[in-house]
Amino acid sequence: MPALAVEPVDLGPRKVARRVLVNAPANELFGLVADPRRHHELDGSGTVQATVIGPDRLDRGSTFSMSMRMFGFPYRVTSTVTAFEDGRVIEWRHPFGHRWRWEFAEVSSADAPVPQTQVTEVFDYSSSKLAKSLELGKFPQKNAKGISATLENLRRRYA
Repeated sequence: MPALAVEPVDLGPRKVARRVLVNAPANELFGLVADPRRHHELDGSGTVQATVIGPDRLDRGSTFSMSMRMFGFPYRVTSTVTAFEDGRVIEWRHPFGHRWRWEFAEVSSADAPVPQTQVTEVFDYSSSKLAKSLELGKFPQKNAKGISATLENLRRRYA
């Protein structure tokens, strides 16, 4: 993977994934994403707002509600954490069934001055109740751009 570049990852149909190498330890990056109150700091889509109801740190089964804004309209969505491996994986499910997943894999490099982590973000709408509608609305393409911008924000934060 080219250093400091967001790249697509093919995980199969109805999964949009991107990854980037970040100059930070996996546990630190995971902690940032596991705190829903900090999601707006990274969001590259412009939809995530700062108002969150839920725990300070997510865990498997946690629910959290977040203020969002799309096409100028505010709304709120409550998600449930469906996968959780501390320091490695966190995933939450939207009420319509699509999922957002983050994976963190620390990589060793003798020439790296700080620990580096490969971060992958996935929008998985393979089990969504609205999969066809999401495709008609071009959400996979829009989310690909948002994910790329989010990962670039994360990379830049630790550059």
